Amino acid sequence: MKLITWNCQGAFRKKADAILTHRPDILLVQECERKDKLVFSSTTQQPTNIFWYGDNIHKGIGIFSYSDYSFELLEIFNPEFRYILPFRVTGRGRTFTLFAIWAMNNKINRDTRYIGQIWLAINHYENLLGDSTILIGDFNSNKIWDYKDRVGNHSDVVSKLEDKNIYSVYHRFFEIEQGKEKHPTFFLQRNKKKSYHIDYCFASNDIYNKLQSVEIGSYKEWTTHSDHSPLIINFDM
Repeated sequence: MKLITWNCQGAFRKKADAILTHRPDILLVQECERKDKLVFSSTTQQPTNIFWYGDNIHKGIGIFSYSDYSFELLEIFNPEFRYILPFRVTGRGRTFTLFAIWAMNNKINRDTRYIGQIWLAINHYENLLGDSTILIGDFNSNKIWDYKDRVGNHSDVVSKLEDKNIYSVYHRFFEIEQGKEKHPTFFLQRNKKKSYHIDYCFASNDIYNKLQSVEIGSYKEWTTHSDHSPLIINFDM
């Protein structure tokens, strides 16, 4: 199963061909336009399943299947956690829980923005955290910003997930500590000198044990499309 997350910085319908060259089974896209706006080229591979959620028709979160995997939003979903969506994914004789994430700002309560929102969500959905679990997306966070006031910071989230035997596949695969990443996923204003690692995939131990590869798209390849590079995860499942 090839799983990709990519913040496309809008207009996904015009950029889909670029990411589809990587042949994802499941693709998560942040800043994606609403389903009725997704008019793809006639030559673009069509997804077998689409789910979109958002309050801006031009920028929401989309999840696409390009294989026999199907997904449904769990009834337990709480819209208070705007872009942290729990899905049941089924395919190839396996079922697992996937949290599709786009951590957002909160202008009303600054303590709960970005990683603070994820912290609240994983505590709310704690009973879903365990075996057969993946959390993936644009976390808009890094350990280097732990000093900022939050209800829970980046390290708190990582620690709580590790308590559930859920680990960042990038950090475990490359044996890199949080906050010391060598492969940025975000380039502020598409400036190579303003680079950060803010996109993640966390997987429970049983799924991590099926990990085959982790790849982050290069600045050169992706800067013409977005201020983010995709995170590409390949599992033997």
